[in-house]
Amino acid sequence: MSVTKVKKMAAEFALEQTVRQIAANPEKNLPRLLTFAEKLAVYPGHKENIRRLRDRIEGDPLITTQARRFAINAKMISNFMINWAANSIMTGRSVREAYAEELGVHVPDAILIDPTAGCNLQCSGCWAGEYDQAESLEPALIHRVIDEAKKLGIYWIIFSGGEPFCYPGLMDIVEKHPEVGFMAYTNGTLIDDETADRLKEAANFTLAFSLEGFKEETDARRSEGTFDKIMQAMDLLAERGVFFGASLTTTKDNVDILFSDEFIDFLVEKGVLYIWNFHYMPIGRKPSTDLMISAKQRRFLAERVPQLRSEKPVMIIDFWNDGEHPGGCIAGGRLYLHINASGGVEPCAFVHFSTTNIREVSLKEALKNPLFCEFQHRQPFSSNHLAPCPIIDNPRALREMVKKTGAVPTHPGANELLGGKIASELDQKAAAWHKEATEIKRQKKREASAGV
Repeated sequence: MSVTKVKKMAAEFALEQTVRQIAANPEKNLPRLLTFAEKLAVYPGHKENIRRLRDRIEGDPLITTQARRFAINAKMISNFMINWAANSIMTGRSVREAYAEELGVHVPDAILIDPTAGCNLQCSGCWAGEYDQAESLEPALIHRVIDEAKKLGIYWIIFSGGEPFCYPGLMDIVEKHPEVGFMAYTNGTLIDDETADRLKEAANFTLAFSLEGFKEETDARRSEGTFDKIMQAMDLLAERGVFFGASLTTTKDNVDILFSDEFIDFLVEKGVLYIWNFHYMPIGRKPSTDLMISAKQRRFLAERVPQLRSEKPVMIIDFWNDGEHPGGCIAGGRLYLHINASGGVEPCAFVHFSTTNIREVSLKEALKNPLFCEFQHRQPFSSNHLAPCPIIDNPRALREMVKKTGAVPTHPGANELLGGKIASELDQKAAAWHKEATEIKRQKKREASAGV
């Protein structure tokens, strides 16, 4: 038996013991699990977030109430810690690094897969709204990708779409890979008792519910009645101790609502454990830069999110403004990649260009595609990691990479990012944000020098 396997078994045993103790006394023992997670976290920013969450948990009656509720699913705590700590970090990282050296490119930590482009809603401005909704991946192909991912040391699979729960065999796929951690971005309208029961039993699948704010804001974009269905789905999962989060799309119209104390407290009370924040991107269905947040609003987020992290018992990730933690853009196979419902291998969910189809190559071969190589050659796209993105922060970089590699758009209209009105407006908005981002860096340096 290899040393690595022995270490993995020891870690799994220690985690199982800790989980049993958490289930017996969550108020006392949940901080211990977070201390363990803090030691395993890779990025300093993530370590700090976990530490702050642990500090908030100790003595906080709201969190201890949540801990008591979610501790009823000790199996889920155990599975996610084993899948993340033992599989993804302890053994997976060394495997990924070995393959990265062999291939000459990064092997990512996670893969985002669209099982189907079909959706039961028609949300305005949907980033995936122009994919062919008739497209879907065969179950055998998804299983093949996951099996190949595990061989490469990748144990995190994320589903998007389309609506993942429009895919008939989604839960069958999850249940066949218990050693993998799964997450799905979902509109929440298709979660019923049967699905919730299967999620509880699988205990390795967490859902991020898409929200634009409260009922008025969410229903305005996603159709009347959607918010109430999401709330019902959250209640079904909370009753069963299934972990879930929220996925927010921030626009110029809802940024103040989404990051108000009232809304964050509302999510915490519902049982939300994590919040992913996505800035609106002008791609997909009827793209428009008019909905994008302004440079001033983005600066507000850069200051407000760290404040909320220190005050609220919930993990918040702002993918664009948090570029400092991973050292810039994470796309193009560096830390993750996207496989759309037609099999196109894309750098990320928002870069709808590809040179490779997963139906034609192995996952290992797909990692070496020209567009990914060019991404990684240029990363980071800016020395200021507050401006990491090649779409909204450094749009010239995306145009150059697509042209150099011959990447083709994966749906009609995707190339609007490369020229014309939208491209021109992106240049202007990027310049405005770089100015703000530079000032934020200077301010941080001044504060550091002053010992603030």
